[in-house]
Amino acid sequence: MRGTVLHAPGDVRVEDLEVPRIQAPTDAVVRLSAACVCGSDLWPYRGIEKLDGPRPMGHEYVGVVEEVGRDVATVRPGQFVVGSFFASDNTCEICRTGYQSSCVHREGVGGAQAQFMRVPLADGTLVATPEQPPDDLIPSLLAASDVLGTGWFAAVAAQAGPGKTVAVVGDGAVGLLGVLAARQLGAERIIAMSRHESRQKLALDFGATDIVTERGDEGVERIKELTGGLGAHSVLEAVGTQESMMQAIKSTRPGGHVGYVGVTHDVQLPGLDLFFSHVHLHGGPAPVRQYLPELIDLIWQRQIDPGKVFDLRLPLDEAPEAYRAMDERRAVKVLLQP
Repeated sequence: MRGTVLHAPGDVRVEDLEVPRIQAPTDAVVRLSAACVCGSDLWPYRGIEKLDGPRPMGHEYVGVVEEVGRDVATVRPGQFVVGSFFASDNTCEICRTGYQSSCVHREGVGGAQAQFMRVPLADGTLVATPEQPPDDLIPSLLAASDVLGTGWFAAVAAQAGPGKTVAVVGDGAVGLLGVLAARQLGAERIIAMSRHESRQKLALDFGATDIVTERGDEGVERIKELTGGLGAHSVLEAVGTQESMMQAIKSTRPGGHVGYVGVTHDVQLPGLDLFFSHVHLHGGPAPVRQYLPELIDLIWQRQIDPGKVFDLRLPLDEAPEAYRAMDERRAVKVLLQP
């Protein structure tokens, strides 16, 4: 099969790889219908995250079950499935509280930018659609496997809801779908922070009511101006840098909530500032599996269209160009067609 492998920073190749096999009785092998490049894939691509040898890439996926292990009971060959980027049993005490991404048996899922992939703990990780989806729903179902679920978790963690003013730091795919999530959760006002016209338009399409182009302290002051000097009730942080985290915290009113889902790199939080801010912080790796049934239903009923976040589609063999396009911010998110 063909699969994407990162060999070194900036060195992405599409190579012939072995088709994955069932290794444990709880595994499934999925023939992939679509995959994509994640913003977090850019950390090792840019050399910011350490790379220990060649790494098969990709953790966002949808496709048709090809084979299952003997203990798999909830999905079967021929079903179209959506999975999350952490495999979970969905039965342990932590999973039952809704934090499947911290399952006591969790495993990372990788190698999704390929024609086939192995999914561990298939019963607790994969969710089947009601039937085979039409082609136009596949991008939205793919978004549900990570960026939609992650944006949704950010909005839930920030307690976005009716009567709330929400600010979103980050205009990548997660931030944009955080806007969509905040709108679905009933937020009254949603402020998207973006300097890019195409991303601003998409944020407005997803439900943003205001656009703020300033960053850093200037962005904080603009949020304060729009909220009577108080700050937003709920702030979604979807970047993962020191600047973005502090911008999110400072944009939140006392007693407000920050939902942070950007994979952090060299972020250090000043204790005294936090002490006097009275801001709640909650986030981490999104428990996408918790939200998959609801998100799949919303997509299936065509109540939301998160697939619009894919503004470039390429064949799998053009994965190196997909990485370049996202790295250079020529694309918000690239869908790869195996």
